[in-house]
Amino acid sequence: MATLKALVVDDASFVRDLVKRTVRQRFPVIETTDAQNGRRAQSLMSRTAFDLVLCDWEMPEMSGLELLRWMRQQPQYQKVPFIMITSRGDKDHVIEAVQEGVSEYLGKPFSPEGLSKKIIKVMGARLKQAMDRSGKSLASPAEAFKESAALLTQKREPAAEPSARPEPGSPGVARAAKPARPAAGRPAPTLASVRFADSTLKSVIKDINLTEVRVLAKRDQAFPGILDQAVIDIEIGDGQMARLNGYVHQLQAVDKRQDTDFVSVTIRFVDEDPQKLEDLSRFVARFRASNR
Repeated sequence: MATLKALVVDDASFVRDLVKRTVRQRFPVIETTDAQNGRRAQSLMSRTAFDLVLCDWEMPEMSGLELLRWMRQQPQYQKVPFIMITSRGDKDHVIEAVQEGVSEYLGKPFSPEGLSKKIIKVMGARLKQAMDRSGKSLASPAEAFKESAALLTQKREPAAEPSARPEPGSPGVARAAKPARPAAGRPAPTLASVRFADSTLKSVIKDINLTEVRVLAKRDQAFPGILDQAVIDIEIGDGQMARLNGYVHQLQAVDKRQDTDFVSVTIRFVDEDPQKLEDLSRFVARFRASNR
């Protein structure tokens, strides 16, 4: 029986469902409620006492940072744990969130294990006591879903552990290496970094619209599984990056042979933030104009 209450706040329903599923499977003593933006969350928090808030940063109407500022001004929420779950992982944003009173910071895309560790860290003894009373072990990880998904998707594991994994939002993640000079008369390829929970895929954009993006990547990289979370970093001009949330919709060999050198990956977007949709629309228009 649930004894603790958590509020999940994100404008993307796909992400809200992922967070709620992880919490439900890993911590059955936590009951989850969700909101699509900070304004709706504020309304819910005014009527119900929550023990934990898991919140996105970039949302319409009221951002996660604005919700955090309001929350810390309310006597009943001054010490309630607040985990910011966002694709904005650069140092300046982390510092800003810490200054406003964030309890923990988790970059997108995240793994169920990563989210679980953050929850255990901020909830501490209170969560352990609730789990103990319900006869559940806090130490035993919920691996059933992960193993089933791996069997269904046949997710490829990387051959070796990378020597160093850049933090989300760092220069090594947000920008791919410069491409070789294109042949005369041909447009330069549009590069994109596609980030997953355990890897980053360097790729070339072949097609993009407001619903999805199709990229090509060399097969010597670590590939995701179907339905895995993804964050696509694309440059929208003036040195600014748009970080679009999505999930893997399709994986397909480029050539009709087993030893093909390239794999096509289709990512479906899940963001519902009007600003992100506007950034994406401008990028799509520029991409199509440059590839005519």
